[in-house]
Amino acid sequence: MLSAIIGLGLVFLTSGLEGVKGAAMSDYRYISAFKILLVAQQIGLFLVPAILLAVVERKKLTNFYGFKAPKVNWLLLVAILSICWMPLMGLSNEWNQKMVFPEFLKGIERWMRAMEDTAAKSTEAILKMNSVKDLLVNLLVIAVTPAICEELIFRGAVQRVIFRIKSNPHIAIWISAIIFSTIHFQFYGFLPRLLLGAAFGYVYYFTGSIWYAVFAHFLNNAYAVGVAYYLQINNRSYTNADDIDMAWYGYLISAILTLALFGLVRKLSVGKSEDNN
Repeated sequence: MLSAIIGLGLVFLTSGLEGVKGAAMSDYRYISAFKILLVAQQIGLFLVPAILLAVVERKKLTNFYGFKAPKVNWLLLVAILSICWMPLMGLSNEWNQKMVFPEFLKGIERWMRAMEDTAAKSTEAILKMNSVKDLLVNLLVIAVTPAICEELIFRGAVQRVIFRIKSNPHIAIWISAIIFSTIHFQFYGFLPRLLLGAAFGYVYYFTGSIWYAVFAHFLNNAYAVGVAYYLQINNRSYTNADDIDMAWYGYLISAILTLALFGLVRKLSVGKSEDNN
């Protein structure tokens, strides 16, 4: 609530009462105001509860979530892993977009499609960029803020709580990934977001540091922002910027490399996962 009030206050200071109304009504003429509210929403819904969990458990935040200083070689490994899984995520997104419900569930399908169309319009408006300044703002709003806030709550908090209940890291990782994907309410992107959530979860579990999951999340979102910006400055459509088209063996290679690299991460980080429970 406090973050929402602060967000509205900032919108009022920068855009006036019209900006507050426009952002609240998703009027994309006030896109800057809308972005401020998005950041406030991330902080209020995800970051603050994650911090409160550490406070309630009387644990130091840096130790509780594994804020170990990241190492360059590990960041590089996570970056390579993120690149390798991109084709798989693109393929899962393609499959998800073709989702069709039986006749008796057409009402649900129409509702999901309406939600998806609304989200698509919002994303298209946010990703519209005309300058380097717009690019930097979008990297902050779409890549940096969600990477920190969402990883702290979903991997750091939710995954941890489920792990304590079930004592099975795989169950904890996949349940938290399901929650992560569901809470976005974009069901035609549910599968790739589920897989990404699980990937971030395994990165966190194996490395013992939340920073690597944050970094992987940042790279995924920053890639979408960067591609959209590149296409726009070259006067090309950016509405399907994340689509990846390749031969079947490209996806097979992506799967093999992704599994191999996860195996390497697990091998190199034996013992570090003990810090995540």
